[in-house]
Amino acid sequence: MNAPPTTVRLDRWLWAVRLYKTRSLAAKACLAGHVKVQGQGVKPSRGIRVNDIIHARTGLTNRIVRVLAVIEKRVGPKLAPQFVEDQTPPEEFARAREEALMNKPLFPPGSGRPTKKQRRQIGKFTAQD
Repeated sequence: MNAPPTTVRLDRWLWAVRLYKTRSLAAKACLAGHVKVQGQGVKPSRGIRVNDIIHARTGLTNRIVRVLAVIEKRVGPKLAPQFVEDQTPPEEFARAREEALMNKPLFPPGSGRPTKKQRRQIGKFTAQD
């Protein structure tokens, strides 16, 4: 019948295991050099196999994951751990959390909603890649 694939496109796998919200974001991250497989920069079309180690920058966090199984279809958040082993050190999540808190714009209590101009300024300040 249909045997499971032995390799799959990197961008498709990153999207399927929910490291990136969309497949196009995964492809852009690969092209920008934010994703490395076995320590080398890769294209989105690179085939990945079981036990490959992937370094991916997602937002403020540099994630390190190992491929447990190859899939092409997106799975639910509860099923994703069956296909990926997260080897990211806890310090990385703590660093990203601290960095996010430091970059948070502060408004004095009771100042209400930001104006349209302030929202634009916040958007420029928090814009990433």
